[in-house]
Amino acid sequence: MNGEDIRLVIAAIAGIVLAILLIVRWRLHPFIGLLVGAFAVGLFAGLPLGDTAKAVQKGVGDIVGGTGLVVALGLSLGAMLHLSGAAASLATGALRLTGPKAAPWATLGIAIIIGLPLFFETGLVLLLPIVVAAAKAMPDNGDPDGTKLRLIMPALAGLGVVHALVPPHPGPLLAVEALNASLGLTMLYGVIIAIPIAILAGPVLAKFVTPGVKLTEPVLSDPVHDLQPPHRAVSLFIVLLPIVLIATGELAKLVPALASSPLLAAAANPVLALLITNLLALPLLFGRRLSEEGIQDAIWFETMGAAGAILLAIGAGGALKQVLVTAGLSDLLARLVMMYSISPLLLGWLVAVGIRLAAGSATVATITAVGIMPGVVAASGASPELVVLAIGAGSVFFSHVNDPGFWLVKGYMGTTTADTFRTWSLLETVISVAGLAMVLGLSYLV
Repeated sequence: MNGEDIRLVIAAIAGIVLAILLIVRWRLHPFIGLLVGAFAVGLFAGLPLGDTAKAVQKGVGDIVGGTGLVVALGLSLGAMLHLSGAAASLATGALRLTGPKAAPWATLGIAIIIGLPLFFETGLVLLLPIVVAAAKAMPDNGDPDGTKLRLIMPALAGLGVVHALVPPHPGPLLAVEALNASLGLTMLYGVIIAIPIAILAGPVLAKFVTPGVKLTEPVLSDPVHDLQPPHRAVSLFIVLLPIVLIATGELAKLVPALASSPLLAAAANPVLALLITNLLALPLLFGRRLSEEGIQDAIWFETMGAAGAILLAIGAGGALKQVLVTAGLSDLLARLVMMYSISPLLLGWLVAVGIRLAAGSATVATITAVGIMPGVVAASGASPELVVLAIGAGSVFFSHVNDPGFWLVKGYMGTTTADTFRTWSLLETVISVAGLAMVLGLSYLV
């Protein structure tokens, strides 16, 4: 490494540290903190101010114009499942079919299924109140808090693994596009490793960490609407439809007889798959009530309120990523990988971990890490699908106080800050480390 390389590394670290201080110490929104950090990286790296501004604009535009559509459509679908009672109906129905011993496993399965088309925070808000209510109705065996946590932690594990490892969630999806990975293969590999990781981080981990954890009564707010929930088969159809559409489109690319169908090929596009699902969900979930102004207002108010904060944060993460790329960090990492034989999978994981600890957001960590990895993937010949999953695993490492999800989980579980570290933060770390281990193991088989 020469002097310019060292200056670039110092510039990247300084810009990220500045963003951390602005977000954590001075309580600025991540949108502002990350934008300031992006301009600071450009300044410290010696980029002209005009070039830095262009990189910021390009980074925000690339993210909001691509992944932003998936986020918005996913949030609107989540709002429909929430307000119609479809998600609650699926969860309560599944829990009624299981006895107390099987309830944690049922909760894990429900979280994975419901979490497939939903943003993490949306799935959390939908599912945890139902799980807490179900836990209260179960025999507690003298340990009511432990009983609740043995249901809640599998739900969190299920939501966490699909958020990190299974497209069409925004983070993995963006990584697939940026690294030119196969969406179908990434989904397949992601599901293969997500299930055992969710079992480890959910029901298994809960047995060891729940003893001694005391819960306060969480404050759970859920808007009340006098809507008749749709039939559970309809609800399940809507939840699984985008996954089926994307998987069918990917399969069509591999089967010569189907490859000529433009409709099937288009179905693999997550934006189109989610748009079709949204259009079908409106009449199927709400029926005749869809024409009521109050129903429409509730759907789009809930969607837009959440979408605004998320899109601003990930847009600013895209700006930071693009400045790092423009400054030359991607090329520097590619040279280091070739020079010192560093594993691209480990490098992608470590970069995502660093951004996750710094910025708090798993999606921002993925966006930033994947933006500087294309050169590494091209130079090393590593499987882009496995690099996507390694970055996804790194993006959920040790959720702590700068992660909005930390406080959301704390409020819904009713744990103290210390016990939230002991349960939720440890759960996320297990997903991250186990994810890296399984990706490395998979790399020897594919």
